[in-house]
Amino acid sequence: MMHRNQIHGAGLGLKRELIPQIQSHYNQTLISNIQFVEIAPENWINAGSKASKQLDWFAARYPIVCHGLCLSLGGISPLNTDFLHQVKHLLDHYKIDIYTEHLSYCTDAYQGKQGYLYDLLPIPYTEEAVHYVAERIRQTQDLLGRRIGIENASYYAAAPISEMSELDFLNAVLSEADCLLHLDINNIYVNSVNFDFDPLTFLRGIPQERIIYSHIAGHYQQSADLLIDTHGENVIDPVWSLLKHAYDLFGVFPTLLERDTNIPALETLMQEVNKIADIQHQAIHRHTKPEANALSPLMI
Repeated sequence: MMHRNQIHGAGLGLKRELIPQIQSHYNQTLISNIQFVEIAPENWINAGSKASKQLDWFAARYPIVCHGLCLSLGGISPLNTDFLHQVKHLLDHYKIDIYTEHLSYCTDAYQGKQGYLYDLLPIPYTEEAVHYVAERIRQTQDLLGRRIGIENASYYAAAPISEMSELDFLNAVLSEADCLLHLDINNIYVNSVNFDFDPLTFLRGIPQERIIYSHIAGHYQQSADLLIDTHGENVIDPVWSLLKHAYDLFGVFPTLLERDTNIPALETLMQEVNKIADIQHQAIHRHTKPEANALSPLMI
């Protein structure tokens, strides 16, 4: 099996319905801008021989990253170490270096039993929570034998007890856990509308050296001041603009299109993957002109 763990350029989330389409167009111009793919480990662990053969096919041709859904780093129950051992086996078997999770929680316990809430809920932005979550991230990293990335999450109701801003909380966790950042551009924009802050100010506070890769996605506008992070719509212009600003601030980093619902044909999805690639190349061109101010090294 080819060892392809270095990611760059534009990527696409690997959904089941896209697998035969990508396979049938492999090595064709249509999908030439797909430079890496992303899977949710929960969807592939113990998924059966057919799924294993499909993943074997992709692992031989594309770098793969894992983005988890259910670790619940902010949850009150102990980390699911049995699940993490399964994740480690998947990562090691397919030589996947990158595993990320949401900076949120999705579990609760009642009468000694843990259950999943099927949503990503905000952690209170407190110093106590920083220490608690950072310790769980360190525990995860020790068990997996690699640094993980945490993703800034979207949310719709502020946690009732908070002592700091979302950005300050994110940076404090990154620093104390010494982990990486999975930067979600759409989530910054969604939260900026829902909680009335400047997304550019938030972006400028991101620690560049911790960015491992980013997501961009579409969302649903329920009202003028409420956006829902559905990953089921096209990416809108303000989110594309925010991605351009991020490249100007930090250099070009790998960026993946998330599309989880209302998934169109691959030809349609590729229009947005191609746009990511175009924006990346434009950013490189802008900042390699002789008259351009020197930025940090570009990562593509």
